Amino acid sequence: MEIALDPNELEGLASRFKVLSEPARLQILSVICDQERSVQEICDRTGLHQGNVSKHLRLMKDAGVVACRREGVWRFYRVVDLELLNLCTHARQSRSRASPNDPTLAKDNA
Repeated sequence: MEIALDPNELEGLASRFKVLSEPARLQILSVICDQERSVQEICDRTGLHQGNVSKHLRLMKDAGVVACRREGVWRFYRVVDLELLNLCTHARQSRSRASPNDPTLAKDNA
């Protein structure tokens, strides 16, 4: 099956996958996928440092993946790109259904 995409669609698709290319961003997304959380809550749940979390949240906000609201000195983030969230959920479900002996899931030991 061939899927024809124009250059603008390819650029947009590449940008969305780029957001997913960083493990720390995936960690953050997994923490806020089901509810809005403060930066401090995200740090507590991921073990990532506040500066690192803030950097990744800013990148995801600029990409339209998350939205932020302020309440006093606190910032709360939530996922707004539901298609991306569905993609992550689907990938997690596919991985959990795969056989533990599947060589495509083996880590590179080189």
